Amino acid sequence: MLVAAFALAACSEDTVYGQNAATGTETAGTEKTGTEKTGTEITGTETALKLDVYKSPTCGCCQFWIDHAEEAGIESSIHHPEDLTLVKLQRGIDFQYHSCHTSISEDGYVFEGHIPAKLIKQFLAEVPVDAIGLAVPGMPVGSPGMEVGSQFAPYDVVLLHKDGSSSLYHRVETAAEQY
Repeated sequence: MLVAAFALAACSEDTVYGQNAATGTETAGTEKTGTEKTGTEITGTETALKLDVYKSPTCGCCQFWIDHAEEAGIESSIHHPEDLTLVKLQRGIDFQYHSCHTSISEDGYVFEGHIPAKLIKQFLAEVPVDAIGLAVPGMPVGSPGMEVGSQFAPYDVVLLHKDGSSSLYHRVETAAEQY
């Protein structure tokens, strides 16, 4: 019960992080110029991984997950759709896999919920055949963005297939293996 109360409280924070005046898109990360912000810069020949993140404007745990992703070098562009569920369903994410936010890569792969950034990078480095993305259904305590002190509950990261099915992508057994 306490965990559920925390999860609801985390998604009801009234924090606003920034907004691109031209597009109305919320941004997060390191301030560059004006109201435009981007995530962590990657130097050398690597190209920065960028995700469009769709979430409620009042969800605090989503912002904590975005901070986790940006610390891992993933840039985020934040959007607040009127119907977040519709965004998920249009991208092939069935109800049973839903969480509080949805991220979409430039190549169109979906990442639903509190997935460790390192697993997103691993997925994109070697995309499985017939995959549309990954999901962490619900809001597991201790997952990135859902930290509650030292509490941790093991959870599954599922691989979402084009035919609507899923399979186990990775079982996260300890908090340390997320980073």
